[in-house]
Amino acid sequence: MHVDSVRTASLGDTTYLLRHEGSVIVIDPQRDIDRFLDVMDGATVTHVLETHVHNDYVSGGRDLARRTGADLVMPAGSGVGFAFVPAFHREVLSGQSGLIIRPLHTPGHTPEHMSYLVLIDEQPHALFSGGSLLVGSAGRSDLLGIEYAEQLARLQYGSLQRLAELPDEVGLFPTHGEGSFCTSSGAGRFTSTIGQEKAGNPLYALADPEEFVASQLGGLTPYPAYYPYMAPINRTHPTAISSVKVPELAADEVASMLSHAGVLDGRGRFDFAAGHVPGSIGIETGDSFAPWAGWLFEFNAPLVLVLNDDQDAGAAAIELARIGFTNLLGVMYGVEDWRASGRELAAYETATAAQLAGRLHGRWTGQVLDVRDPLEWEAGHIEGSNHRYLPDLRGGVAGTVNARAPVWVVCRTGNRASIAAGLLERQGIQPIVVATGGVPDIIQ
Repeated sequence: MHVDSVRTASLGDTTYLLRHEGSVIVIDPQRDIDRFLDVMDGATVTHVLETHVHNDYVSGGRDLARRTGADLVMPAGSGVGFAFVPAFHREVLSGQSGLIIRPLHTPGHTPEHMSYLVLIDEQPHALFSGGSLLVGSAGRSDLLGIEYAEQLARLQYGSLQRLAELPDEVGLFPTHGEGSFCTSSGAGRFTSTIGQEKAGNPLYALADPEEFVASQLGGLTPYPAYYPYMAPINRTHPTAISSVKVPELAADEVASMLSHAGVLDGRGRFDFAAGHVPGSIGIETGDSFAPWAGWLFEFNAPLVLVLNDDQDAGAAAIELARIGFTNLLGVMYGVEDWRASGRELAAYETATAAQLAGRLHGRWTGQVLDVRDPLEWEAGHIEGSNHRYLPDLRGGVAGTVNARAPVWVVCRTGNRASIAAGLLERQGIQPIVVATGGVPDIIQ
């Protein structure tokens, strides 16, 4: 038995390919299924396992099973509108050459959640735990709404106790990991063992259910605005995608689209600061590109991309499609055509954390806006600064800063502060963005 991990860093998730005697079992695939098919090496896919109805991405499980002829296995209580093999607690799903899949009902992240225990010759070897037991934590219990959070947290406590009964040497392969809003863990590892988690996961130190629930529900940060749209898609029509051809647009075409489309600028933060289409939001491509786009634009809104010539529009389109954004109208490479057409570009000043730190002494009367999340703010912030979490800037900054004066914008590394600039410009505020370094460098 061998397990291959396929990471999706932008989601903080891992898809697993369990290989055994020429067959493959795939666990929790996203909708861009070609990348999984490309590494099959001719093996036969026997099962596609879904641990739960996902809240953070569009699943590729249904179409991967159709493409390969595999059984699509989902929790019996999934409530989806298409055919699947229902998984019931502790039943036996036969694999090949002595391999057995045993579903274990582990509610808590979602009500229907199943983990899958893999046995070979009747010996347990691996647990694919989805959003149940994670490395250093457990899956969030609040994603279906705060009204269900306490009940799900109590179920999560019972699920973790159930999994603790497995042998210590059983490998743990969770879907959610560091970088996912489905977990608060920053463990830095993506796989573990049952024994390692029993010894080192702080949730296993909480023997009292009430303490566990308080821990699960305390200190949670907000999750992206696109999340509530994922489960309905995954229950009805989760379709796979292949490579995406993004049409190239000229400045005149982009200008004609501004009345009904948003502009998502994926160039680097300094390129965006130097000049961008007015009203656009700059989110440089990388691991946080799609989640922030999904948080700051209306779900599946028509979008125009702006990229540099050396950036891959198709890859950006795949990132967006994973979270249900498929209404991409095209891409404009650079802003030179926009400038040459006589149209205005917006721009703002950037600074370093050291430059801001140098101004904070004495009688300086400038204003600082911290756009980090609430937990980061509570852990330490610049004295006298104002706080508004980045996604909340969509609702305005009235009462937070003086919109008639420049605002120094700061986060931890410069990424979120740069994203915030576009939102502030829409409100007539002139930002000075700390694009290099951030609050930890200033208050250390």
